[in-house]
Amino acid sequence: MKRSTFLLAACAATVLNALPAAFPVAQAADAFPSKPLTLVIPFPPGGPTDAMARTLAAEMKDRLGQPMIVENRAGAGGNIGAEYVARAEADGHTLMFGTSGPLAINKSLYRKINYDPVKSFAPVIQVGYLPNILVVNPALPVKNVPELVAYAKANPGKLSYASSGNGASSHLAGVLFNSVAGTDLQHIPYKGTGPALNDLLGNQVSMTFTDILTALPYVKAGKLRALGVATVARSQALPDVPTISEQGYKGYDVSVFFGIVAPAGTPADRIAKLNHAFAEVLNSPKVKQMFASQGLEAPADTSPQKLGQFIGTESVKWKDVVQKSGAQLD
Repeated sequence: MKRSTFLLAACAATVLNALPAAFPVAQAADAFPSKPLTLVIPFPPGGPTDAMARTLAAEMKDRLGQPMIVENRAGAGGNIGAEYVARAEADGHTLMFGTSGPLAINKSLYRKINYDPVKSFAPVIQVGYLPNILVVNPALPVKNVPELVAYAKANPGKLSYASSGNGASSHLAGVLFNSVAGTDLQHIPYKGTGPALNDLLGNQVSMTFTDILTALPYVKAGKLRALGVATVARSQALPDVPTISEQGYKGYDVSVFFGIVAPAGTPADRIAKLNHAFAEVLNSPKVKQMFASQGLEAPADTSPQKLGQFIGTESVKWKDVVQKSGAQLD
């Protein structure tokens, strides 16, 4: 009897002595992040998307305890980088800083893509959105959207709008405008925003729907006239310019949105931790001021669920617009 009691006590002591060594291993296995994270940008370095992503990545180490490495995987309008992230291990260490293209428009625009913006990703957080703005050459005798529509209808086929290329948001914004306003603005595609703006400044085309960050210096210098902001709410960068929606075309909403996603299947607790860390960075005075100066508007809700809903509704909206445009890319 005494021997049995002694053996049980010895076994219990052995187990208890082993517990302190076992717990750190279990805790280490559950730790997240356990290594540097990768933030994939599906576009080339140097643009506004790249700059925003790098600003966020640089601030994340203090929140997560691991560095965040930025990796550009450009090509096919963002599809190459998006596909890479969609196929990555769903452990929260690989993320994408995506935009309207790969996260909403490309599914309808490209004949074949190897991911689904809704099914292939776990939403993390919406970073914000950059409003598009309708600007015209000052030589055009219109001061607001109703005057533009009246002029366009009185001169059918005469007015043209420039875009940065077939299928770009600046192209699809014009398609949507023609649809809601009943106009016949002629689309002139260019190879990039720069050439499109050059011809607009030279009065070779009548107008363009471009992002507010690009248009702002020209509007302030009087080289372009802003007729309307293409989002439901006014822009903090140009608060005196009314929206197209409030000028008679309710609900007209075209912007470039930015969101961070992880591969589908990433554990919910890791998504929550990432969301909290990114939200802290976005709410820091330094980052808020920097992004606001670039015309970026903050979303009202930064939850993963809200980004997921937004991607779904944007995908449906742009599918209809792409079909009306007739644009298709390989």
